[in-house]
Amino acid sequence: MAAPQEKRSSEERKHRSVPNGAQTSQGQWGRAWEVDWFSLASIIFLLMFAPLIVYYFIMSCDQYQCSLVSPLVDLLLENTRLSDIWDKTPPLTYKAAAIYILWVTFQVILYAFVPDFCHKFLPGYVGGVQEGAVTPAGVVNKYEINGLQAWIITHVLWFANAYYFHWFSPTIIFDNWIPLLWCANILGYVVSTFAMIKGYFFPTNAKDCKFTGNFFYDYMMGIEFNPRIGKWFDFKLFFNGRPGIVAWTLINLSYAAKQQELYGQVTNSMILVNVLQGIYVLDFFWNEAWYLKTIDICHDHFGWYLGWGDCVWLPYLYTLQGLYLVYHPVQLGTANAVGILILGLVGYYIFRATNHQKDLFRRTNGNCKIWGKKPGYIECSYVSVDGTKYYSKLMTSGFWGWARHFNYTGDLMGSLAYCLACGFAHLLPYFYIVYMGILLTHRCLRDEHRCFSKYGKDWKRYTAQVPYRLLPGVF
Repeated sequence: MAAPQEKRSSEERKHRSVPNGAQTSQGQWGRAWEVDWFSLASIIFLLMFAPLIVYYFIMSCDQYQCSLVSPLVDLLLENTRLSDIWDKTPPLTYKAAAIYILWVTFQVILYAFVPDFCHKFLPGYVGGVQEGAVTPAGVVNKYEINGLQAWIITHVLWFANAYYFHWFSPTIIFDNWIPLLWCANILGYVVSTFAMIKGYFFPTNAKDCKFTGNFFYDYMMGIEFNPRIGKWFDFKLFFNGRPGIVAWTLINLSYAAKQQELYGQVTNSMILVNVLQGIYVLDFFWNEAWYLKTIDICHDHFGWYLGWGDCVWLPYLYTLQGLYLVYHPVQLGTANAVGILILGLVGYYIFRATNHQKDLFRRTNGNCKIWGKKPGYIECSYVSVDGTKYYSKLMTSGFWGWARHFNYTGDLMGSLAYCLACGFAHLLPYFYIVYMGILLTHRCLRDEHRCFSKYGKDWKRYTAQVPYRLLPGVF
């Protein structure tokens, strides 16, 4: 959704006694205040089974050559027992713990103590100190945008080690993949638990906290909007971008190195996965300042959903294609490889162009051209917790006139390309497109529910003008 959070003059920002529709009363936009039974059941299910789902996928590759069906068949036919599967699972090791602690510590140092210098010499890159969107309480947080710098430093050191220093094997991540899973789980639960305790006893901004009274919901979805330690260490930005996304490309490189070690070559499918996912990761860090305006930062509170999800779910399940290709190397025909590459690049173009249109519209307050014409928009307003009235413009031109979340459509095309690179022998690598389809559809619905609560009647005017969410004429 293209919703620039632009402030007007102080006179225009004054609170008006009658908000724009009953749904836009103070504090009603953002995370829920109350929990219905379906939401509670879903949250308890995820808290119980999400860690098991991650373990099942990784275990199936380690013990069953990435077959998702074989472990269940063995258990049903009593060819094996759960205890047998568990006994074959590599345990937590001191080596893995040391690797993980060093990794997270290094990323904390790069995030919190190394100011960005990339924006000083990279044309077009926006880094350094940037402002986020207005929070529900009317606060505007500042962030040190240095993710691209952290990614570059990390990867320069990785390649320097691989080709010159030889401190560790390039396959180190793959070789310790399951022991590292236990480390990631520990960090995810520690961070999520700390964030909940912090929200109760020493929040960064008490007005940006939400309590439902339900322990499970508050633990899952978070209490604090922007938990911070000190002036700059923002939990949400750090864990959303680092250490998981910086590691994404390193994990894929480790998979490629393992494939080279096992088979004496790196297949074109592995190269495709590395390249296409590498583009996605680099895009994230190049546009990290833009990311401050997305749903993760603008609406989500920080709880288990983000804390554990960014530590475990993201690095372990978003990299399944590379893991699969270690066990099942696929050499694609030229036509198939080119077709998959084109699909991924077109998807990326749509994803990036759509987001660029929104960013340009926001930065210029609509005084720009989209596809050669001045963009159309719906002007709307919302009220923050402190009673201040803000104004936004929802763009109805370009890709945003085709569908309200057309950037997600491009994202899904790229996701499908990653999966197609793995062939059709197993279901496991296709988990990503299934998951992304569910996630982004849910995000559409969740975002639009919040937007309706935030903008009220203005949101109805917007959806009447742009009726489709993802696929024009379909959905």
